[in-house]
Amino acid sequence: MSSVQRLLVYYAHPGHKFSHANAAMWAVAQDIDGLSAVDLYAEYPRHNIDIDAEQARLLEHDIILFQCPLFWYSTPSLIKEWQDLVLEHGFAYGSGGDKLSGKTMMFALTAAGPEDAYTPSGYQHYPLRTFLTPLERTAGLCKMRFAAPYVLYGSLRAAADGQLQEHADEYGRLLRAMRDGKYNFDHADGLGVVQHADVANVVED
Repeated sequence: MSSVQRLLVYYAHPGHKFSHANAAMWAVAQDIDGLSAVDLYAEYPRHNIDIDAEQARLLEHDIILFQCPLFWYSTPSLIKEWQDLVLEHGFAYGSGGDKLSGKTMMFALTAAGPEDAYTPSGYQHYPLRTFLTPLERTAGLCKMRFAAPYVLYGSLRAAADGQLQEHADEYGRLLRAMRDGKYNFDHADGLGVVQHADVANVVED
């Protein structure tokens, strides 16, 4: 069993008031003690990111998790802006840029398409992890671990299909396990992506 981890959850959804899946997940995350929860669009509605404050946050935490919808095979724009500004040369990478070394980066993503869309025969043609390659390499350049993402496929239909509440509940279980050092990252990484049905198998009792 690992030691307690300092967990930072960044939430980024420009259409939060219209969201069902991410709103449910975010409500769960905010209700968990012992983690830091930041709504990036609420904090930076004009994208005027406070670089010093964000870098200080990163230094204070072990696991940095971004929760967001998958937009055009990537993240919402504010996360890209955050990366461009906060992950500076000399801080996150490059000469002397080892401040994030050994930390973990993870994403909790919602995808509108069904799981079988993200296969060679599906209409997306590639596994979802393929679209996350730039994020994985960003973590690698910063000497961070890129953990298997927590994914909800078919997110627009999840509530009607009876999947949303279970996904949100298991998200809470996942976050608490990471906070408490009881999340088996190696097992999760072997899955490629983690879905709510997998959480019981990657949480240590």
